[in-house]
Amino acid sequence: MSVPLRELPDTARLWIYGTDRPLSDGEREALVGDLRAFVDAWTAHGAALRAGVEWVEGRFAVIAVDEASAPASGCSIDAMVRRLAALEARLGCSLLDGTRVFYRGESGEIVGCARAAFRARAAAGQVDDSTAVFDPTIETLAELRAGDLERPASRSWHRRLVARPAGRS
Repeated sequence: MSVPLRELPDTARLWIYGTDRPLSDGEREALVGDLRAFVDAWTAHGAALRAGVEWVEGRFAVIAVDEASAPASGCSIDAMVRRLAALEARLGCSLLDGTRVFYRGESGEIVGCARAAFRARAAAGQVDDSTAVFDPTIETLAELRAGDLERPASRSWHRRLVARPAGRS
């Protein structure tokens, strides 16, 4: 059963999927509409999941489920991933690439790139510990509400991508 994220508890489990490119308004509406239809019928072992979908920062699909009412199962999560894969094919974008790094560029836009490219940008001084990065690995709605999706690289797993080896300045 689909509900607005604001109606879900802080303990709701999250999945965050970033698009490899900005989506047009029509693409975004199609993606969010399809995901809402999916969570309307989403079940785990026959139990309806109380879940919500939201589009965040113009680049991220956020899916949250209140596992206090019914926990997501491996099969239900697989069904979500299959739906996302179908959306990738339909929209011609990537959503499931977990190796992509997202950060805020100098003009405020969200940039997505491969980890190796981000590390190369760090080596070239284009990104550093203070660069705002997006961490789609946060796990609860409380973290999203606290602003933990976007934070300085120094306060995220991204810090190891911008770290310079000892002896180098």
